[in-house]
Amino acid sequence: VNFTDKDLIIFDFDGTLINSIPDLTIAVNKMLAHYNLSPLTVAQVTPFIGNGAKPLVKRALVSAMGEDKITNALLDEAFKIYFSAYKDVTCEKTFMYPGVLDTLNLLKQKGYTLAICTNKPFGFIEPILDTLKIKQFFTLWIGEDSLDQKKPEAAPLLHLVKTLDTTIEKSIMVGDSKNDILAAQNANMQSIGVSYGYNYNENISDYNPTQVVDDFSELQDLF
Repeated sequence: VNFTDKDLIIFDFDGTLINSIPDLTIAVNKMLAHYNLSPLTVAQVTPFIGNGAKPLVKRALVSAMGEDKITNALLDEAFKIYFSAYKDVTCEKTFMYPGVLDTLNLLKQKGYTLAICTNKPFGFIEPILDTLKIKQFFTLWIGEDSLDQKKPEAAPLLHLVKTLDTTIEKSIMVGDSKNDILAAQNANMQSIGVSYGYNYNENISDYNPTQVVDDFSELQDLF
């Protein structure tokens, strides 16, 4: 298999390009501490990640206090606390997965257009790209609040294809979560699943991406 006929490669962010769990866990625990709730471990927070920031906060609260105690007002307040805590630690312990830097460099040199489609709030994307010094590789990025719909809906992928003036056939989605693969399938787009990310502790191959890789560097051969 190769994807050399593509011109646009769309990447998920958390769990695909970067491991942000240490910082997400710190922010979640600051939020829980506000309510005098016990902190969670990285392993406990990991399966809560993927649909965006609010679902992450809700899952953390449910695990700490049970579903019946959670009101919309509490959720809104907890989200504000989490959001502000995450602003403080956005990229302190976040790091790129092995092979990401070299591979992005190579793909850019080969002339591919690279974009990011994440369910992370938009405002957090650029600070991380800046801190990790990889902003120059990406033409465009969108977050969960950039459009009315987010992954697994097709809309964000279709938006990127249209804005970057290419076609679905010439585009591909790379991600670690079922949200990425389902979004691609909903858009009739091919996809690559990475097996090392955080897919709710499920196996990414269960969602039938076009191709599965265990290491980001494998993209160098596929493209």
